[in-house]
Amino acid sequence: MTGFYRDGYCRTGPGDYGLHTVCAVMTEEFLKFSKAMGNDLSTPRPDMAFQGLQPGDKWCLCVERWKEAYDAGMAPPVVLESTHTSALEFVSREELAQHAIDA
Repeated sequence: MTGFYRDGYCRTGPGDYGLHTVCAVMTEEFLKFSKAMGNDLSTPRPDMAFQGLQPGDKWCLCVERWKEAYDAGMAPPVVLESTHTSALEFVSREELAQHAIDA
């Protein structure tokens, strides 16, 4: 289950210092990029009840990680309808729209 609160929603609140607000569809390229940047999202972590992500999975990304990937030309597709509006404090609507896909 994705989202900071593991409720399936890309919303934020107290304690969410990563701001998990961007609903993204994982790609092989992004998963490799994220792992190289120190955030391995593809390896299962049973101790954390985390199955690991595969290409095609939807996941609530930290907005700053998405922006880092965007700046590196590695940003995954975004489901705008499921991305929290607070993401716009860090990225522009145009940047998100460049990678938008239908839900």
